Amino acid sequence: MSEEKVIRLKSDRKNFEDIYFNGNQGSLLFSPTTKSKTITTIAAAVVVLVVFLFKDSLGKDNVGILYFLSFILLLCAVFLSVSINKVSRWKKQVNHYLNLIENCTIYEIRFDQNFFTINIDGEKETSEWKDFEHFEVNEKFISLEGKYSYMFPKKSMSDKEYSFLKKTLKENIRQ
Repeated sequence: MSEEKVIRLKSDRKNFEDIYFNGNQGSLLFSPTTKSKTITTIAAAVVVLVVFLFKDSLGKDNVGILYFLSFILLLCAVFLSVSINKVSRWKKQVNHYLNLIENCTIYEIRFDQNFFTINIDGEKETSEWKDFEHFEVNEKFISLEGKYSYMFPKKSMSDKEYSFLKKTLKENIRQ
């Protein structure tokens, strides 16, 4: 593969949204990143509420338990807010990218035996094949991870191009 190959992608926002926001990826409280922290924070809040309601039966010596549980709830809330912030920043970056590709006239993948380049309206990101650490191929999309990370929906290219890209990735990326 000494000559450069070009795959022009259809920049239909819906195809890309289906991949990026699959499942609850875009949900602030129930994305895979925040779901367990949300559940833990709710459970801690319920425990603190129950202990608070029964604080009169605890006695004066055991009131420290309420303070300790409140501290645990505060820690859970802090960890949850940090995770929500990460998801929010990721979502903002993805929406920026989706707006970019929605309004572009040229969106293409160019590659040869040494380099892999993404061209979006003349803005190019070039990587050497060795810069990629991992790729995933399934029936809906191809994802690449490395210096830059990409996800290409199968719907954004022809079946022939999808198969060719899959074959090229297997040949050039060592997993």
